[in-house]
Amino acid sequence: MTASSKSFSSAVHLEQEKVETTDQNGIFYYKGCSVPPGRLCILRVWSHFANCLSLVGKEAEKKAPCPGLGLFYTLLSAFLFSVGSLFVKKVQDIHAVEISAFRCVFQMLIIIPCLIYRKTGFIGPKGQRIFLLLRGVLGSSAMILLYYAYQSTSLADATVISFSCPVFTSIIACIFLKEKYSPWDAVFTAFTITGVILIVRPPFLFGSEVVETDKDYSVHLKGAFAALVHAVFAAVTLVILRKIGTSVDYMLSIWYYVVAGLTECIIALSILGEWSLPHCGLDRLFLILIGLFGLGGQVFLAKAIQIEKAGLVALMKTMDVVFAFIFQIIFFHDVPSWWTVGGSLCVVASSIGAAVRKWYQSSK
Repeated sequence: MTASSKSFSSAVHLEQEKVETTDQNGIFYYKGCSVPPGRLCILRVWSHFANCLSLVGKEAEKKAPCPGLGLFYTLLSAFLFSVGSLFVKKVQDIHAVEISAFRCVFQMLIIIPCLIYRKTGFIGPKGQRIFLLLRGVLGSSAMILLYYAYQSTSLADATVISFSCPVFTSIIACIFLKEKYSPWDAVFTAFTITGVILIVRPPFLFGSEVVETDKDYSVHLKGAFAALVHAVFAAVTLVILRKIGTSVDYMLSIWYYVVAGLTECIIALSILGEWSLPHCGLDRLFLILIGLFGLGGQVFLAKAIQIEKAGLVALMKTMDVVFAFIFQIIFFHDVPSWWTVGGSLCVVASSIGAAVRKWYQSSK
């Protein structure tokens, strides 16, 4: 075996076994069987992703993070979440609750081996279980509402309204965690509310012609309201996670999220009678990718919060809005209205202002 092939085979591990190649024919072997190069590539990528899920937490504890690594994780998380929302928008023949159920099942299949490998258990510390349960119920409810918003209104509108979450987080943290709510927070809140109003365009402020000119306004209004409630639930979830801190493994937090979410989805679908079998082809592929990208986004965001300042993470998270605008224009040929652009600027400016202020305070 040549030096290059030795270094290659020593670097690739799949289930603690090496994939080797011979000098004679260059064929790869996995568990004693020949593997086509294309399949080998898939195996290597999947192995690397699984290792990241199970080892990234422990590696972060052993080594100091690289400068900017947390921001890169946040950017990657924003991209994965945005692509996932694009697929949710593409799957229109399946109810948002059922899409959420598929995502929970897919994530559960990946989380269980990770929890077993990390030996964290499935219940959590005794004093934190109630918070984990609340995190799971509210977090999964927020996911369902956001998926409904994606299907009911434009990708950009739903994303921007959901971005009002930091405003609600500040208010809820002030009430329950006794964190300071400054006049600057009130200014950011006013900016966010203004942005949401510009996007929703309620008839009692903009006149009845808004409803008359927009045939789908009632559907848009439902989607906007769902995105707003999502922001509130997500804010409560963030406060709960802040309360828990690092005393609970982030994989266990995601475990509660998927278990509670799957339970909610089964109950809701049974009541609504919206069970349907996904069409063969792209719909099923989209459902798998929604679960994969959703889990990846959660993992990278959790790691970013652990190793980077919260203000910088919140600042980089504004890329969600940028990706939403880009995807809406490219894939749906839907140019956002000036109302949406103006509202987005207000909400994003509020988020950036809050992030910069927290960054400045933490650097003192």
